[in-house]
Amino acid sequence: MELESYWKILLVGVGATAAMDVWRFLLQKTVGVSSLDLGLLGRWVGHISRGKIFHTSIGKAEVIPNETKLGWAIHYLIGILFSLLLPILWGKRWLVNPTIIPSILVAVGTILAPWFLMQPAMGMGIAASKTPKPFQVRIRNIAIHTVYGLGLYGTAVLTNVLFR
Repeated sequence: MELESYWKILLVGVGATAAMDVWRFLLQKTVGVSSLDLGLLGRWVGHISRGKIFHTSIGKAEVIPNETKLGWAIHYLIGILFSLLLPILWGKRWLVNPTIIPSILVAVGTILAPWFLMQPAMGMGIAASKTPKPFQVRIRNIAIHTVYGLGLYGTAVLTNVLFR
């Protein structure tokens, strides 16, 4: 792939992740629904760098210096890395002519990471099974990842306008 494709992937990942953040903000401000504190994501990643992956409760784990900043950085890095799946699975042509179905499929597929890696490692169980309301967490996960998919598509369309 040429340099332009990498710039597009970067922008698509950042744009889709930002769409998630706007959605999270709107949910919190309008109906009081909160989602994962990105500081806890940073705490988890910080502990991984120290050799500890699994926690009984990440909220009770030792605080990591700058964990919130680390969490935000990791959140966007993950969003960018997942955006790489589109040209990997559908070819560079998806970047030139994006379609929504691959975007949604990738986004729904990205739910596997929190359900089977992050949530269990943070002490929430597989697919949030150890949380007080696992079904609600799962629905919110599906919704936020769907927003990520819409963000992948929308940002890809926008990048094609910018790169004309």
